[in-house]
Amino acid sequence: MNEGPVHLIVSDDMERSRVTVFFRVLLAIPHLIWLGLWGIVASVAVLVNWFATLFAGKSPEGLHNFLAAYIRYSIHVVAYLFLAANPFPDFMGRPGYPVDVEIAGPRVQNRWKVGFRLLLAIPAVLVAAALMAGSGRTYGNASAFGIAGMAATFGWFVALAQARMPRGLRDAVAYALSYSAQLDAYLFLLTDRYPNSDPQKALADLPLRPQDPIRLEVSDDLERNRLTVFFPVCCSRSRTSSG
Repeated sequence: MNEGPVHLIVSDDMERSRVTVFFRVLLAIPHLIWLGLWGIVASVAVLVNWFATLFAGKSPEGLHNFLAAYIRYSIHVVAYLFLAANPFPDFMGRPGYPVDVEIAGPRVQNRWKVGFRLLLAIPAVLVAAALMAGSGRTYGNASAFGIAGMAATFGWFVALAQARMPRGLRDAVAYALSYSAQLDAYLFLLTDRYPNSDPQKALADLPLRPQDPIRLEVSDDLERNRLTVFFPVCCSRSRTSSG
């Protein structure tokens, strides 16, 4: 489980109702409309929160709680729409949904990071765009399907046939939602903790299959040389020619 200020809680049992799965998009329309209206107010609140956090070094509790509730509700709606959960969500985004998000209270933030938050978030936005494109939480091309959208599409057919969402597809959607929630909290100035893309941190109890005949061994320590990172093409060509 992600021990940071933002983490996802998944208590879904993967059971699905074929009727609600078949009409899931239609059933989600009221929530999508309400989410859009709430999002208009939230966008103003984010701007106010940026100025407040920049000057005070900490997000005001009222704004923090309002934006946290908005993020939580949006996670509920997309989890329902993308079949990561089965119950019809509450319109107020109250905690307790099978795919829920917890956001820690206001903490002191670095003002430099607050001031340049949009620039700092660009790499994370690109990752979220690949995960969530095509959902109600797009960070890029809304006409394309991201990983979550593809998992939901495949899951729709399986859930209709088996009345159950496959664990792998459900977890793929949940992982995308976890990263999306972290990014929203970072962009909305609710935390200065950068989004963590590690699936082991995003989701608890990921299934392990040690008996698989094909396994990938990774011993990388995640350390990188800044020079070779900045000039990856040139360095790779030089290595190829020297070899």
